[in-house]
Amino acid sequence: MKFVDEASIRVEAGDGGNGCLSFRREKFIPRGGPDGGDGGDGGSVYVVGRVALNTLADFRHARLFRAERGRNGSGRNRTGRSGEDLFVDMPVGTLVRDANTGELIGDLAREGATMLVAHGGKRGLGNARFKSSTNRTPRRTTTGKPGEQRQLALELQVLADVGLLGQPNAGKSTFLRAVSDARPKVAGYPFTTLYPHLGVVWIEPHRSFVVADIPGLIAGAAQGAGLGARFLRHLARTRILLHLVDVAASDETTEIVAGVNGVVDELVQYSAALASRERWLVLNKIDLVPPQELEQRCNALVRALGWTGPVFRIAAISGDGCRALARSLMQHLDTINKETDIHVAHAER
Repeated sequence: MKFVDEASIRVEAGDGGNGCLSFRREKFIPRGGPDGGDGGDGGSVYVVGRVALNTLADFRHARLFRAERGRNGSGRNRTGRSGEDLFVDMPVGTLVRDANTGELIGDLAREGATMLVAHGGKRGLGNARFKSSTNRTPRRTTTGKPGEQRQLALELQVLADVGLLGQPNAGKSTFLRAVSDARPKVAGYPFTTLYPHLGVVWIEPHRSFVVADIPGLIAGAAQGAGLGARFLRHLARTRILLHLVDVAASDETTEIVAGVNGVVDELVQYSAALASRERWLVLNKIDLVPPQELEQRCNALVRALGWTGPVFRIAAISGDGCRALARSLMQHLDTINKETDIHVAHAER
């Protein structure tokens, strides 16, 4: 199924049923009085987060979701049946906005997260509700209220612990294939990745993390050039960014540095918060650099970048250094999780 990360749908809650105008009419029971029942409430529309879904493609075809209308009331004080609520499954990580106002309604951040997006109409009242000591034969009823209707804009942000960043052909997809069972397209030309890929990296039983690979960034991406900027939102939930750099792309360190800085500039223009995310430098394709030049080239590149964070050297095509990098990521993510648990525990006291 083709990956789709944006969609627009219309949701319509059910109208409330109308109240009934009725009087009791039975043999040998004179002056039976009013017995019109209330209508039923209209069904509401809810959206539910589901891990089993990973794309919004289904919403490109089904665009209208309507809950059931409440039934009208009837005589003998019978209340109409309420309309069934409608539950719409969506991928975990979906942001739901009101398309007309841009208001963020909610975020389906976990499995089973449920959110009301359109409230059903209230029931109408039957004439039995309006009887009193001074009005024995009321002919007043109310109609059901219309259900809420909304146009929703859906935006999917994939859930991943680690995001891959870099220029086209830096080897991001090859690295993802080396450390997980994901099989993104790999070829010797740029822009082989056309949409995000997720891969689960298993270190050992019950210890794993998720990596997201997005299309490469080029100059002008923040203004819409290329494909990467469209998918940068998928890195918003990641905790660590891996910046992959092709050390064999040029013999000139200045050219490689310009490419790295260009990616960082696009990141800053897109989101200051994302640009401040923890980032590790991964020097890829070391197998294509002559062994006698490798140490000098890598050190020169790190110095030219003024890099002070973690640095790793890998050859993604052969897997050299990839497992060591994956283990370091797992260890660091475990530390982050422990610190988060401690902060939550303190906040709950």
